[in-house]
Amino acid sequence: MTRWAMALLLAFAASASAEVPEPEGYRGAPYGAPVPASLQGAEVIDAARAIDLHDQGAAFIDVYPRTRKPQDLPEGTIWQEPRHDTIPGAIWLWDTGYERLSPDEEARLRNGLASASGGDRSAPLVIFCRADCWMSWNAAKRAVAMGYDAVKWFPGGTDEWQQASDADLVAAVPVTP
Repeated sequence: MTRWAMALLLAFAASASAEVPEPEGYRGAPYGAPVPASLQGAEVIDAARAIDLHDQGAAFIDVYPRTRKPQDLPEGTIWQEPRHDTIPGAIWLWDTGYERLSPDEEARLRNGLASASGGDRSAPLVIFCRADCWMSWNAAKRAVAMGYDAVKWFPGGTDEWQQASDADLVAAVPVTP
C-alpha cells in the first residue's frame, strides 16, 4: 500500500472515529469496531507521539487478548498458541480490555500497571491494542479510574506503529498470572 493510500485510510478511520461517542461504561463486543476520538482523562496519541514516548522510555501496555487452546480439540491434537507481535519493550497484559474482567484479569491489569509505572501514578503509560480495538479504550479508561493521570491511549496500536516506525514488531511474551 502506498503512503498516500495509507494516509487516506488513516484519515477515513479518524473521521469515522470522530463520530463515535464515548460510552459511559465499558464497551463490549464487538471489540473490533470504530472507536471514539477521545477518552476522558487520557491523552489520545498518534504514532508520531507514540514513537516519541517510546524513545523517552515510557511504559507501553499491550492489551490484545490471548488465544487459548480450544477445549474441544480431538484427543492427541497438537496445539500451539499463535504468536502475537507487539511494540518492542511492551508489556502484554492480555485479556485486560474486555467489558467485564474476571478477578484474575483485573488483578493482572492492576498489578501490571503498578509494575510498569514503578508505582508512580504520574508516570506515562501508553495503552494500545490494534487499530479500532475497543479493548485498548476499555483498559485505558480503567487505568484512569485507578488513578493514573498520565494515561496515553494509542488507538492506532500495532497497526499504526508498524506503518510509522522503523522498528519491527516483536514477539510478545504474556505476563504470567
